[in-house]
Amino acid sequence: MTKDYVPLPGSERRSVPGERIGETDPSREIEISLYLKDEIDSAPRRSREELRKARTERLAGVFAAIAGFAAEQGLQVTERHPARRLIKLRGPAAKLEQVFGTKLHEVERGNVRFRVRTGTLSVPQDLLDKIESVLGLDSRPAATPKIVFPRVPAAAVGHRPNEIAALYEVPAQSYGAKGQCIALIELGGGFTASDTDAAFGAMHLPAPGVVAVGVSGGKNAPGKDSGSDGEVALDIQVAGGVAPGAKLVLYFAPNTDQGFVDAITQAVHDEGNNPSVISISWGSAEVNWTKQAADSMNSAFADAAALGVTVCAASGDGLATDGVTDGSVHVDFPASNSYVLGCGGTRINSSAGKITAETVWNSEGGGSGGGVSSLFPLPAYQKNSNVPVSISTHKAGRGVPDVSADADPATGYRVIVSGQEQIIGGTSAAAPLWAGLVALINSQRGSPIGQPHAQLYTNAKAFRDITRGNNRNGDLGYVANTGWDACTGLGSPDVPALLAALTASA
Repeated sequence: MTKDYVPLPGSERRSVPGERIGETDPSREIEISLYLKDEIDSAPRRSREELRKARTERLAGVFAAIAGFAAEQGLQVTERHPARRLIKLRGPAAKLEQVFGTKLHEVERGNVRFRVRTGTLSVPQDLLDKIESVLGLDSRPAATPKIVFPRVPAAAVGHRPNEIAALYEVPAQSYGAKGQCIALIELGGGFTASDTDAAFGAMHLPAPGVVAVGVSGGKNAPGKDSGSDGEVALDIQVAGGVAPGAKLVLYFAPNTDQGFVDAITQAVHDEGNNPSVISISWGSAEVNWTKQAADSMNSAFADAAALGVTVCAASGDGLATDGVTDGSVHVDFPASNSYVLGCGGTRINSSAGKITAETVWNSEGGGSGGGVSSLFPLPAYQKNSNVPVSISTHKAGRGVPDVSADADPATGYRVIVSGQEQIIGGTSAAAPLWAGLVALINSQRGSPIGQPHAQLYTNAKAFRDITRGNNRNGDLGYVANTGWDACTGLGSPDVPALLAALTASA
């Protein structure tokens, strides 16, 4: 590297366990995503078209500078998306290693082979204040789907998604969410029309319009991974079962930080499908993310808030440690992002179509993720919620989750996957359930609710307060109590009260 190159802050990568196969083929063509810095758009409810035009004009010089840099280095510009602040570059591995000051290796973990780098990337000094992130050189898996299957399926008490909706007193399904579009982010798996038709037939609902959008090489690919297929089916069938009539658009991307961020920015800025709510059932503990990737996702969520798009994300199924075994508590990202509605998990008991008891989901080693963020400060909407400091870091931060819904696989969702009915749980179900509720709210309001936190945190009566249970993993975790807590947030939805509160503000 020359003296004109400097480290890119937040790009540090650690090594990963697995069998190191060798160096990446130097001639292998790789496409990377460069996300550019831009001001947070302060004009709320600006249309996607207006934001695109404003950003195209504002960033014209930056795009030209990056394109010039790419040409000098022998890299090809393959895509430009000013609204998304994204420019994609392509070139052989050896050239990319030289340009960004890194070395790429191939690793195999389990049956998955991927590309890794360690250390920090470098960029030209004169571009440092323009580049937010460089994603795609490292292709290690970024997230896991937040689904859980019951250990003893025969002992589980499953409900069809619209039956869960009815337990939460969603109004008569004929009212629906016609005219709304729900975006579902998928980092693997796929669906078949026959499964969708069979599932909605079993719910006595018309099958929704379902559109698959490929992002960064991802595609609808059912039959390769039963777990990921279960995630996709759960998302479709829960979101559509709660909000009949809504259009569902699935954004399929590779399970990498590049794919994850690309999928979210595409959904946020999709002028054709125009989703008003995004559901994310994939994530990973905050400690697993590079700062540059988290920053680019945060920028995308800020755009969503400015555009009036609500983002719901699963808070994780690994209790308060979120699957990390370092003896500390952790929260899951992106649910921990302050622009996102983090969705935790409960266990319901029911009789004669009514919920008789609801507690924190914590069973068979899994349960509702929640705690205090290490990445995001306490937001204004939580200032009166008695969010504790982290029991590991003893520092204040954004409390997770915000809301909850049934997620225990023992009281889970009957979903049709590969022609077979299965019972599935996990906070992956809570996220599309809340996304469906947002679609219903938007339909009734006649306008999008957008980022709903401020209204939710001042409407305690819109929730079923969950005061029993905990999300402890061993001695590490939190206990449910009256009001907000780090197990189930504000609670599960009291849908009639929720609709009344949030539609009255339209």
